[in-house]
Amino acid sequence: MRLPILALFALSTAFSQDPPAAAAPATPPAPGRDQARSMIVSKYGIVAAPQFLASQAGARILEAGGNAVDAAIAANAMTGLTQPYVNGMGGDLFAIYYEAKTGKVYGLNASGWTPKALTPEYLKAKGIDKIDAIGVHAITVPGAVAGWDALRKRFGTMPFSKTLAPAIYYAENGFSMPEWGARSWYNARLAKQPGWANTYTPNGVRPALGDTFKNPALGESFRQIAANGRDAYYKGSMTANLVKFLQAQGGAHTMEDFAEYEPEWVEPISTTYRGWKVYELPPNGQGVAALSMLNIMETFPIGDYGHNSAAALHVMIEAKKLAYADMERYVGDPRFGEIPVTAMLSKELAAKRASQIQMDKATCKVLPSELSQNLNARGKETIYMSVVDKDGNIVSLIQSNYAGYGTGMVAPGAGFSFHNRGAGFDLAPGKPNSLLGRKRPLHTIIPAFMQKDDITIGFGIMGGWNQSQAHAQFVANVVDYKMSVQLAMESARFSKATFEGCDVAIENRVPESVRLELQKRGHIVAPLQGFNSAMGNGEAVMHDKKRGVNFAGADPRTDSAAVAQLPAIP
Repeated sequence: MRLPILALFALSTAFSQDPPAAAAPATPPAPGRDQARSMIVSKYGIVAAPQFLASQAGARILEAGGNAVDAAIAANAMTGLTQPYVNGMGGDLFAIYYEAKTGKVYGLNASGWTPKALTPEYLKAKGIDKIDAIGVHAITVPGAVAGWDALRKRFGTMPFSKTLAPAIYYAENGFSMPEWGARSWYNARLAKQPGWANTYTPNGVRPALGDTFKNPALGESFRQIAANGRDAYYKGSMTANLVKFLQAQGGAHTMEDFAEYEPEWVEPISTTYRGWKVYELPPNGQGVAALSMLNIMETFPIGDYGHNSAAALHVMIEAKKLAYADMERYVGDPRFGEIPVTAMLSKELAAKRASQIQMDKATCKVLPSELSQNLNARGKETIYMSVVDKDGNIVSLIQSNYAGYGTGMVAPGAGFSFHNRGAGFDLAPGKPNSLLGRKRPLHTIIPAFMQKDDITIGFGIMGGWNQSQAHAQFVANVVDYKMSVQLAMESARFSKATFEGCDVAIENRVPESVRLELQKRGHIVAPLQGFNSAMGNGEAVMHDKKRGVNFAGADPRTDSAAVAQLPAIP
């Protein structure tokens, strides 16, 4: 049997050579890393949204010459189509806008108010002593479309006919159902709500992974706004349809309640954290709790304790309880009563609150500070997204239905469900969050922003009362542990959904030894698997002014993506 020529050559060569020298040292293995995804890095704009089609829609608007605001509107409209179980035109919106050329930070509160006639006395006359979380009285006038319009008029460059075009296309032609969407789409509790099944399970079929889903009614609503602006939603035939539907469900809503609604430009509130300035929006949102929590954390050397160590987590969990106790006690709609924000954000108060933390023992009952509500619903269904354009302008935007699809009520031909933000009102009088006509409820949804020297970061993490505590953890990851925005976003988190007690949920990516040590200190730890949605999900964009480079991170806890704009190519 003859060997092939090449084999013979190999054998002869091997036998004719000198004995091999000692083996050379193996090449060192490539370094590992702690994060699941890479940051997106570009000198052009980047859109980071919780659904990849939304990110692509925003990037396409940037490529067409739009700025960060234009892209944010396009992306938010797309999330309303692709993730209706967390947001849409039937909900509210808050945003922070950073204007690169002036360095100024602007805040927009586009949370809606109650119908003028909706008061505790009105409900009492109807025999109602509690607002049903999926009932019509939980529906405040939605502020999202008015928020888009306010952003567009002040800082945008494109008409709605361009920014809504991607969402209109996919609403009418359909999109393929992604993984997280397929898991989250159905809600048995809402299946019998007026209009829900016809809109979201057409022909009685729940869309599965890869199925094409169309919402032509939503496409038509988008078209009306594209043609007639915000007035289509608040003063037009669409409004008449919405109000007629709400009144048929027993609502107190009127055409005037919609027509007279306006969002409010507000001055962001802020604190410093180890040399960084961190911004949130003022009440009626919970952002003050995130800043208060950071102030308390700053009094401890948590960076020296080690990331997600028992000591660091203990401090943050205890700081959360203290900050939230004050937020629950004092925050409501500032148009109806003074809120002691300055006192709540003082470093002096933080030092006093920090002195109450015992490093070896968890506190299960925390009292609010004495400064010169009852939360009926625990909604956490929200989207957060951020955009940075090539000039360094940043939009940090959050938009929500509050709980799931909100009430799940869909007006005929509208294509979107109404939120249930009003379920959080307290019907007892005299409290910051007590129900009154034309009042905005205490809000959970909060966008955030931080900066130091030439670095600016727009970030946020959704999830009901999870948000302030998640914001504080993100800031600590960036500041104390020098993480990239991607690693800071996807790093294992804790979340304490309740306001009292020692219960706390922690992703099991935190070592078991750490969780056992927390239990020794009195925490009742519930481990959650992997990248858990109970921790909320978020995005972040960062601009390095000195180098003219943008960075972005997207949370793997949902169908998110950070997508960079492509330059114009001949």
